[in-house]
Amino acid sequence: MATDTRRSRPVRTIVLLTILTILLPFGALLAGWQLDGKSSDNPDGASLAPGLALDLQGGTQVLLKAVTSDGSEITPEAMEEAIGVIRQRVDANGVTEAEIASQGNNQIVVEIPGEVDDETVALISKAAQMKFRPVLTIGNPTPTTQPSASPSASASADGEGDGAQADGADAEQDAPVGGQLTKDEIAEQQKAVEAATDPSDLAQITPSVQARFDELDCTDPKNLEGGGGDRPDLPLVTCDATGAAKYVLGPVEVDGTAISSASSGLRSGANGTVTNEWAVQLDLDSEGTKLFRESTQRLNTLESPRNQFAITLDGLVISAPSLSPGVVITDGRPEISGSFTQQSAATLANQLNFGSLPLTFQVDGQNQISATLGSEQLQRGLFAGLIGLALVVVYSLFQYRTLGLLTVASLVVAAAMTYVVIALLSWGIGYRLSLPGVAGLIVAIGFTADSFIVYFERIRDELRDGRSLRLAVQRGWVRARRTIYAAKAVNLLSAVILYFMTVGGVRGFAFTLGLTTIIDVMVVIWFTHPVMELLAKVPFFRDGHKASGLSPDRIEVTPRYRGAGRISAPSAATSDAPDHGTPEPERELVTAQSVTPAPRTADDGRRMTIAERRAAERKAAAGSAEATQQAQNEEKH
Repeated sequence: MATDTRRSRPVRTIVLLTILTILLPFGALLAGWQLDGKSSDNPDGASLAPGLALDLQGGTQVLLKAVTSDGSEITPEAMEEAIGVIRQRVDANGVTEAEIASQGNNQIVVEIPGEVDDETVALISKAAQMKFRPVLTIGNPTPTTQPSASPSASASADGEGDGAQADGADAEQDAPVGGQLTKDEIAEQQKAVEAATDPSDLAQITPSVQARFDELDCTDPKNLEGGGGDRPDLPLVTCDATGAAKYVLGPVEVDGTAISSASSGLRSGANGTVTNEWAVQLDLDSEGTKLFRESTQRLNTLESPRNQFAITLDGLVISAPSLSPGVVITDGRPEISGSFTQQSAATLANQLNFGSLPLTFQVDGQNQISATLGSEQLQRGLFAGLIGLALVVVYSLFQYRTLGLLTVASLVVAAAMTYVVIALLSWGIGYRLSLPGVAGLIVAIGFTADSFIVYFERIRDELRDGRSLRLAVQRGWVRARRTIYAAKAVNLLSAVILYFMTVGGVRGFAFTLGLTTIIDVMVVIWFTHPVMELLAKVPFFRDGHKASGLSPDRIEVTPRYRGAGRISAPSAATSDAPDHGTPEPERELVTAQSVTPAPRTADDGRRMTIAERRAAERKAAAGSAEATQQAQNEEKH
């Protein structure tokens, strides 16, 4: 087996690992704690401790009651769509590990870790409103001008601008994208709408609307959060829900409540045959049929993109279909077709059905959730983890004597790296450690110790074959790392599948399991192996001291059967004599054949056949055994 001939620099590797994966991240966390520390005014700031999820920290429970203004029935599909909208709002607000579920026929329970302010409650309880607006213009998602410092600067979806905001009566509108409109801007837009000939008139794009459109950046996730709050009587500057484009839309022409039903299916062709194209069919009520007929009569005469109407949900465009040339929809049954898949068509149909309900949410209650149960379970989990860690340490010291301390040190390094990474993730992306996540960390103790055991056993195998510790470390690492990589790849694949195929707490378990698997590989490569290379130069380990865990009696150096009548044993050069710093060549195995080589030529000079050589080997072995017996008899006499 070939060994790695590259020059090894174990000290440099250990120093780089310490600096890059421990000191620098911890320094960044410490600086963040000093400059952007977590507080009541800054709940998303940095903290030296990882953020805890709802089950460990406690938090706030908000009970929302869905109501309809017309008394219509709330379907389970509408509740599921409402949960999806609320989850999007909560996640976009920087809250992680929140739990959102339906309760009964018309209630939604939202449980959020930590303290919840009034703004968050208002955000999640805001109605998700669907509207049909004419498209005035479409642009690329990136801004074309730099945002100004005026109140019209781009802002997040809840309507709170990044720049200075208008106060008092000036803050009269919460636009879903583009910040709050000032009183002057509202007056300017109202005047333009009143002077417009129809809702598709480009004169409605006032200077303030154009400025907002130019500055809007739909590649910024903050502008894709939704939230509604747009005024139906004014133009709207907003983004496509996927961030692919930005729009200026005219005033609302048809409200989502005019949709009686929406469904998806394969589109029918001109001759009644079913095609392979998926489409969404709408059924409007009488008022919606009238309004939509008037709208399509006008849109049909306009150029692109003004022949399109946009469907907005929560203030974002979810679809903007155009009318086919010469088509006027008079029966209140429009069909939306395009590059739909079965899934995307069904999703749009569900959204349209949800938007057909005048659905709003009332805050039915707000309670504080205690973490008593989670804290108790955490204590038990940590106790179980300490027991497991103690057993790993005891086993390592018993099995490997002093060498077992390297296992302990590697576990300490892995724990430090894991702690710093989780703390940074808590600060950077709002990650919160849940009870299943803690379980993943505990399970990782055994997985991490596995890597060291595989490595040490490979080293022992090489020592049994008569090699020096230096060569055993080199060759053992080449053999061990393939096994380690294969095992960790399986662990990581399992974690990835769990994370993407599950929800809730199981994802927390999968995340920490995958994270610790990556850290485990980093530690065994950049810490355990380099330290082992250094220990191979220490006489205590190199010479096989009894307490080192590498002594001949601990690794059971005995001759081993190699097959085909051969045995192997360490060569005579494999002794406990100290190495005085001279390079030691790789030692070859000594076999029975090399001690008493069998002849390969007969007495007459010809080459012996295989059968003749084996017969000669047996004769030589018998002669050796007879000589040994004779020598023993002479010693007795």
